[in-house]
Amino acid sequence: MDNMTLEELDTRLTAVRPSERQIAYEDLEFTGFLHFTVNTFTGREWGDGTEREEIFDPTELDASQWARTLKAAGMKGVILTCKHHDGFCLWPSRYTDHSVAASKYKGGHGDIVRELSDACRTYGLRFGVYLSPWDRNCALYGQGKAYDDYFVNQLTELLTNYGKIFCVWFDGACGEGPNGKKQVYDWDRYFRTIRELQPEAVISVCGPDVRWCGNEAGDTREAEWSVVPKRCKDTERIKENSQQADDASFRQRKISAGDRDLGSREILKNEEELIWYPAEVDVSIRPGWFYHPEEDDKVRSLENLKDLYLRSVGGNANLLLNVPPDKRGLIPEPDVKRLAELGDFISRAFGENITAECSLRLSGTAELPGFELKNVLSDEDGFFKTARGERKCEIEIVPDGAKDIGYIVLKEQIRESQRIESGAVTVYDENGNCSTFPFKTVGHKKIVPVNMKRVKSIVIKIDDAREYIALKFLGIYRA
Repeated sequence: MDNMTLEELDTRLTAVRPSERQIAYEDLEFTGFLHFTVNTFTGREWGDGTEREEIFDPTELDASQWARTLKAAGMKGVILTCKHHDGFCLWPSRYTDHSVAASKYKGGHGDIVRELSDACRTYGLRFGVYLSPWDRNCALYGQGKAYDDYFVNQLTELLTNYGKIFCVWFDGACGEGPNGKKQVYDWDRYFRTIRELQPEAVISVCGPDVRWCGNEAGDTREAEWSVVPKRCKDTERIKENSQQADDASFRQRKISAGDRDLGSREILKNEEELIWYPAEVDVSIRPGWFYHPEEDDKVRSLENLKDLYLRSVGGNANLLLNVPPDKRGLIPEPDVKRLAELGDFISRAFGENITAECSLRLSGTAELPGFELKNVLSDEDGFFKTARGERKCEIEIVPDGAKDIGYIVLKEQIRESQRIESGAVTVYDENGNCSTFPFKTVGHKKIVPVNMKRVKSIVIKIDDAREYIALKFLGIYRA
């Protein structure tokens, strides 16, 4: 494919578009993970499946407190570890005795999956499920189809008994079963089951809809592309690459140098197959994924969480932040406080869009009928588009008086694919001082931190785009 012209290459790359379920997922932007199981009571990160059911005894569990806390942080959805690698089920599964039905919780009559799914509906949150494919308690693990039948039966329970599911989250953890053999997961069968029972749910990480960003430390790419090689879909599904033991260093590793560029023209030009595969940044508010009392003073700082949010949500990725409930069955007070602070920051930083109080002027290209620049004032399906082959443009924004500006937000119309390769925002104050903030990609959302006083004008230059520019939204937020 080295002989392709730039026009031919761009046409090929931008032919890759998201599904409606992927668009709905990307619109969520910020969701929560809740890691809770027998590990919460043993102090471990990975259980081995031999834990006694009676050890699981949350005496004050309040799923509404979980939902309220995550809602206050600005999250729009929640994923629960319905079953981790230890095999303990937070719902009374018909297919195992290793569940809440054999625990002290509510005298064996509890169903935490139902409690949380109900609480999510009450507080307007989407509900998702994590079901570990590695079950260290199940004697069938390692026996091929027999275990797959068991796993699909449990997956079916979760997808038919708890209402609408927005996400099924899989990791690729894989180890040996009692027979000394590793289970070869029948991913295609799992995916078919999900598509049949919850067709609007995205399948994340070990799935076709959403990819892992490549680390659990919150490290992000400067240029995050959603159009990537199809082979990226199989990376986390290959058992030789799977995580096979709890490893603290794994949780803190950064994106490797080889993973920094997944979607540039240079990388993609010789790829046979391409897919739309948006990134998710999954990270925990504490060093561990499960609650440990010795980590009560190690909750991430507000500044760190703000930075994570701006780099992930503001860098064309969704943020999945884990918040582990404690032994009481409550989100601990330090975490509640920090999440409320984060939610307050998000609502204040992005609560007042003043773009409508500004005049906008376009240079470098002519407006197309139906795709005028004014469309970026509303975050709806309308958008600004340049003519085919017009890869550059310049937008000047002049507020009606000097303003203190905190952030500038850009969004592409991703129904038209991801197109912007590079650009810059230059901000001028009333004294003639200016600062320039370059960026590489935009995608679903780019947040540009400006934090300048008495701003008189802003110039947004898009220096390169694939085939043409399709800008959906421009937001200017008061500091």
